[in-house]
Amino acid sequence: MIINWEQTIKQNEAWCYLTDDITNELLFGGGAGGGKSLLGCAWLIVMCGQYAGSRWLMGRSKLKSLKETTLQTFFDVCKMWEIKNEVDFKYNSLEGLITFANGSTILLKDLFLYPSDPNFDSLGSLEITGAFIDEVNQITFKAWSIVKSRIRYKLDEFDLIPKILGTCNPSKQWVYQEFYKPWEEKKLEIEKRFIQALAIDNPYISRHYIANLKSIKDKATRERLLLGNWNYDDDPACLFDYDTICDLFTNRAVKSRYRYITGDVARKGRDKMVIVYWEGFQVKEICILDYEVKKNTSKSAEWIINYAKRKQVRHSHIILDEDGVGGGVVDQIDGCVGFINNAQAIQPDEAKHDKTKAVNYANIKTQCYFKFAQLAEEGKIGISELRDGDIKRLIIEELEQVKQKNVDRDGKISLVDKDVVKENIGRSPDIADALMFRMYFELAKQPVPRIINL
Repeated sequence: MIINWEQTIKQNEAWCYLTDDITNELLFGGGAGGGKSLLGCAWLIVMCGQYAGSRWLMGRSKLKSLKETTLQTFFDVCKMWEIKNEVDFKYNSLEGLITFANGSTILLKDLFLYPSDPNFDSLGSLEITGAFIDEVNQITFKAWSIVKSRIRYKLDEFDLIPKILGTCNPSKQWVYQEFYKPWEEKKLEIEKRFIQALAIDNPYISRHYIANLKSIKDKATRERLLLGNWNYDDDPACLFDYDTICDLFTNRAVKSRYRYITGDVARKGRDKMVIVYWEGFQVKEICILDYEVKKNTSKSAEWIINYAKRKQVRHSHIILDEDGVGGGVVDQIDGCVGFINNAQAIQPDEAKHDKTKAVNYANIKTQCYFKFAQLAEEGKIGISELRDGDIKRLIIEELEQVKQKNVDRDGKISLVDKDVVKENIGRSPDIADALMFRMYFELAKQPVPRIINL
């Protein structure tokens, strides 16, 4: 084996973490062209050669993509280092197994979250020495955690510590919460590392590659892949783009004499109880209720009634989440509107006479979020300056997770399940939901009575 590899500065930094006695988890990438897959494949090859009889995992969301992309990089590295198939190693495509002459192996694994295997029982009693997962933004945090838990094979014998390497482009998924955000805030745990590697950090990449990235017309894609900007998401299923969300905090809605209170009710656990005060389409105040208030439905109802009195909001302009514990609060506020997320969508009046005018939303929640996205895009919704700066960040993170489910399929229009959102950001999108409830009053408007003076 001839190791002839001119590492980039970022790859060399990553290599130091991959071979130290402290780092357990490393995320490398955050842009296109930084040499992500090459780093992962090179690491596995060197480890297999150095530790005879070791067992490693090379994974990706789908096995087909792994074989078409990451595995080809593996073969390229082998060719560069004069490591020959059928001589130095053997590749069994049917079993998804690479076996080296010294007994070390690399297992190719599909890590997609299939409904038939929600707990990844397919990984079973797997024991590995280490793992490299390419494009980790395409797998779930649960998959990452389970693979990490399987790293224990011969570690004491080789005097190694568990290590898992992940690579990805910027994405507003769990990798943002687990790695990028703590790294940006300088709060990343010492055993976890993130290295931002972009095309401009790679002196060995073709100049045409960078030129192609610069020529990308779509701003979100160019920001992510060329500049490594994690604040942009190019997922076409997103209802809110990053710029539109940020504009909410500078928009000023048309003044209105109508006042509203919307709220997402919670009682126990980590979920927040969020109360929002509106003047027309302008959010004037967002309140996160204390635990002592939210834990008791009577205290919650009393707080909202008093708040409405102070803000001069009539009860018919109060809407609260009625699902679960919310029903107990709604029942104690006379005239309050209860929002049931899975209730039928509100059909426009013209649909009574023209079926083509009917809306095809799976439920009222989906319909309200689409209405919210429409008005936000039109610049009609504003959020006044918030006393708590963290709330702004939470709103941005939560609205970025509002996505259409199965966007390429026919049928009812629905949103990605809340459980998926919780896994991506580590919490329930309580503030986003509280904001979304305001749209009910627009969709359920009653025609204004016509007054004729005789």
